[in-house]
Amino acid sequence: MSGSHAELGIYLRARRDALAPADAGLSADARRRVPGLRRQEVAVLAGISPEYYLRLEQGKDHQPSPQVLLALGRALRLDADATDYLFRLAGQTVPSRRPAAAGPSAPSDPDALDSVTTFLDQWTSAPAYVVDRNQDILAVNTLARCFIPMAIAPGDNLIEAIVAGAEDSDAEPGAEARKPYWDGAIRSAAANLRYHADIDDPRLQLLVASLSSRCKLFRDAWGSHEAHPQRRGEALVDVAPFGLIPFRWQTLEVPGGGQYLATFFGDPGSPAAAAVEYLLAKDKVSRALGEAGERRPGPEELTEPGDG
Repeated sequence: MSGSHAELGIYLRARRDALAPADAGLSADARRRVPGLRRQEVAVLAGISPEYYLRLEQGKDHQPSPQVLLALGRALRLDADATDYLFRLAGQTVPSRRPAAAGPSAPSDPDALDSVTTFLDQWTSAPAYVVDRNQDILAVNTLARCFIPMAIAPGDNLIEAIVAGAEDSDAEPGAEARKPYWDGAIRSAAANLRYHADIDDPRLQLLVASLSSRCKLFRDAWGSHEAHPQRRGEALVDVAPFGLIPFRWQTLEVPGGGQYLATFFGDPGSPAAAAVEYLLAKDKVSRALGEAGERRPGPEELTEPGDG
């Protein structure tokens, strides 16, 4: 049995356990011994036999029809993204008029990455970076490297950086006030990772094992089987000497498969916009000093021939 087939049953159980009877329009039962819905209740809501649903949860049926998957999505109150994820686990594409997301096994296009890297090198007006399905950093521009604690470089992992930021924040004054933000960031990152990643990828398995041993919150979030992409939102970024500043962010999928570009920005006149202007000016000064240093003659150039 492949990992994705096993994951389909695990995902169905997790979503069933997470759904309260009242959420599915069922009356409460004082004798209920399970936290969520019973298997039979899901089967009835989806219009399939309890025996068939049991086989799906046990990973014994690997080819549920699109109609069955859609019915299960409705029964479990899955939104569009969670339904997409359900279909991917079943090795299928959601029947829809809109373009479907690339499957988890779609390879990244190296030419696309080379093009995006060149683009990022010339994109100096906003912090931006590119990650793969496992949230490993593939490319990053100068402004994004200035972010603290999100000082990231190609080869780093974004979720590991988020966890490290949360750990560093715990040791600083005012940590309790920032804890809800960091907790939300870790839970959201775990759901995003599960949504995009290939469950059979050895790199993903090592990453999840490492993060789970390091961070209980990530371990719990991963175990919840929430699967949602991160498309837009707001993040706190520590920009010296301003401190923590709320930045808006947007994620776009790079054509070619398995690459995602994220950029940070602020509304005109906002503290985020001011911080970006500051970082731009600081970078220009640093480059100017570097160029001046390159043109400055060294001691050997100032020594006249024959001296010494």
